[in-house]
Amino acid sequence: MAFIEKYKKLYMDELLTNCIPFWEDYCVDREFGGYFTCLDRDGSVYDTAKFMWMQWRIVWMFSEFYNKLERNPRWLQIAKIGYDFLTKYGKDDQGWYYFELNRQGQPAKAPYNAFSDCFAVMGCAAYYKATGDEGAKAEALRSFYQYCERENNPKGRWEKSMEGATPYKALGFYMMKLNLYDVLKENLGTNEFDEEIVKTIDFVLNTFRHPDLGVVFENVCLDGSFDLDTMNGRMTNPGHVLEAMWFIMNSSHKLGLKANEEKSMEIILKTLDYGWDTEQEGIYYFKDVLGKPHLELQWNMKLWWVHNEALIATAMAYTLSDRKEFLDWFERIHNYAWGHFKDKEGREWFAYLDRFGNPTHTLKGGKWKTFFHLPRCLYIVGNL
Repeated sequence: MAFIEKYKKLYMDELLTNCIPFWEDYCVDREFGGYFTCLDRDGSVYDTAKFMWMQWRIVWMFSEFYNKLERNPRWLQIAKIGYDFLTKYGKDDQGWYYFELNRQGQPAKAPYNAFSDCFAVMGCAAYYKATGDEGAKAEALRSFYQYCERENNPKGRWEKSMEGATPYKALGFYMMKLNLYDVLKENLGTNEFDEEIVKTIDFVLNTFRHPDLGVVFENVCLDGSFDLDTMNGRMTNPGHVLEAMWFIMNSSHKLGLKANEEKSMEIILKTLDYGWDTEQEGIYYFKDVLGKPHLELQWNMKLWWVHNEALIATAMAYTLSDRKEFLDWFERIHNYAWGHFKDKEGREWFAYLDRFGNPTHTLKGGKWKTFFHLPRCLYIVGNL
């Protein structure tokens, strides 16, 4: 069924009149190329560092909106500025994307993180669809297979752990692998990844969910067992789970995998029951599955992206199932997010709240926040 019209209009209005214009006005570095992502509440730049995740996400988002919303030449030009800068300066001699560049494009931090290549796949694939540039298509596929190479050693030669450390498989790697399959399928117009999509869905659903606790873990041991003796082993990240489940729900629906679609919906409900702060509202950032002290000091903060992914997951589940419990959850999360993250006196949304719902920073973009989770959420919910 179609999603409630009042929400669709509200979300699209927020995207087109608030979110996109903020980044159009302030993110582009017209002197050196690429983007500024460390933007304060008024759009001023407080750091000129260029973080690869954030850069490629902007290329993807503006290309995506050019492809799906409007053939707006300004959006394509912004995407081109990033694509040209990143393909020129972003890689080391072996083709790995750095984690960080300085403003001029010089390497500032080594390519230790697999997700630099991950987001290059998304940016290049959508840019290819927008332009027909065969070089972008080739770069999307090259970066994808490079990302896949890191499955068993995500940090490569920059890994600091030694033989005494417990190695894990991480949910984040596989949920993004599934997302990349979907992005490539959509933007390159191919069905060649369908078999791998099914395998990845099955792997995530059957590997990271504890059979007794019913909770999806962030990390499992290489043999698929659960490590309840350490903080890293017991860590759960509700936002990642919700994001992974809407990826699975979306891909399963497209391929007619009804059982997996329904299983992802049940995990969404379990995750929200588990991750919701019943005293102060909002979704916790991290939790220890056994309720022990958590490794991360920010475990009880409320982050924008977690709530953006929760809104997508519940809205999509309601649209596909017509189950009122998903609408109830959506409205609960909507009221919290729009009441606390949305800047009522300025554009864009705040990123970080304390447990009680108060903004801890005035920034609208930074090392981890850019033109990505919020606009993607607004667009998807607005078009269900």
